[in-house]
Amino acid sequence: MLVVVALGRSTLIPRGEALTADDLRARVRAVARALAPVASRHRLVLCLGNGRQLSLLTLEAAAYAKAETGSLDVLSGHAESVISCMLEQELAGLLPADQCPATVLTMTEVSPDDPAFKAPTQFIGPVYLREEAEQLARRKGWAFRPDGDKWRRVIASPEPTRILELQSIKWLLERNVVVIAQGGGMPAVRSTAGAQRLSGVECVVNSDLAVELLARDLGAEALVLLTGADAVYVDWGRANQRPIRQASPAALRELPFRTGSIGSKVDAACRFATATGKSAAIGAIADLGRLLTGEAGTTVSRSATGITFAERRAFTTSSRSPSHPRHVGSLFPASASAPST
Repeated sequence: MLVVVALGRSTLIPRGEALTADDLRARVRAVARALAPVASRHRLVLCLGNGRQLSLLTLEAAAYAKAETGSLDVLSGHAESVISCMLEQELAGLLPADQCPATVLTMTEVSPDDPAFKAPTQFIGPVYLREEAEQLARRKGWAFRPDGDKWRRVIASPEPTRILELQSIKWLLERNVVVIAQGGGMPAVRSTAGAQRLSGVECVVNSDLAVELLARDLGAEALVLLTGADAVYVDWGRANQRPIRQASPAALRELPFRTGSIGSKVDAACRFATATGKSAAIGAIADLGRLLTGEAGTTVSRSATGITFAERRAFTTSSRSPSHPRHVGSLFPASASAPST
């Protein structure tokens, strides 16, 4: 069957680990070992999250004051290529000779009329003192919001409408290629005038929603959203926390989840299950094989009745939440302009 796997940023670089080339290589090697058995049994598309790498590139860009650096769509392409290069190398040594991995740099089309452009909320790049943030807001037209006791740039996160490399990915899958693509992709808008020209746009696309769209358009039989937690939990971080084993989309949507990583994964899983009638799973890469059989993680499907909980796990002070909500205050400027077409 065709399986689409989203490798979240916490899967590739767990919180607390250093973002060095050696650490990243070691983690990618471990990820490749977990993916290889699935690739031997199923057609496979891997979608990479690049949030931490993109943040690092924006930090480097901010430190280079001599000239303007690349726009976010270009930086997204750079961030994608770093991990995909390593993953392709590691997988190539584990797969049979007639099954090779290939990277497809993906562009994700968004609508220039998406309301997200008028109300940017996605944090990106380094933190600044308020005075620095105000100066950048005036000079560059950036929007900022409080992040703890500092200020940080926010940009739009519009809904993905189309993965432009869809046909290329289908062609590769027909030839037994394990496809490595980007989660959010390089965002682009289409001009409404003339030859329908595509151009990059300053925004980031939620990688989970983009992967869900790709899985749906590919006709995937299963969508797996990997994260740092082993399942979706109710009352996460409390003594009575409970892991969800199975849930219907309607029942899962009734539960309150914090915005951020786990919230977007729940949203993507519910969308996929509702639209296709097939199953989506959320969990840890160590359980990948069992996620596909419903024996681990959280499975979301229309055939489920309400919510079924797995065995309760005790909470310890070392546990980390898969989502870290941030304080949201007023921003300046008041809004960001939508891209012109």
